[in-house]
Amino acid sequence: MLRQIRHWFYRPAIRMGPVDNSRIHTTRVKNAQFVSYLTESGFRRVNADRYESSLRRRRLLKQGLLLLLIGGGAWIVIESAKALSTF
Repeated sequence: MLRQIRHWFYRPAIRMGPVDNSRIHTTRVKNAQFVSYLTESGFRRVNADRYESSLRRRRLLKQGLLLLLIGGGAWIVIESAKALSTF
């Protein structure tokens, strides 16, 4: 809720006008020299297997925490029911 309130009252420091993109020249042909330089220099070389395994670990951790929360909630409900039944 605090985040929504901050979003409502957010005012950027600099007011930007409309952007004219007509002066930007783009081409569909890639610069082969630049691409070969990037591949030779190893720019942004990421091991996909390591990344996917880290995503798998994160997902398992999230599922484990969710199971712990659900189990803890169920335990509280069961213990509360036992306590109420004794009185």
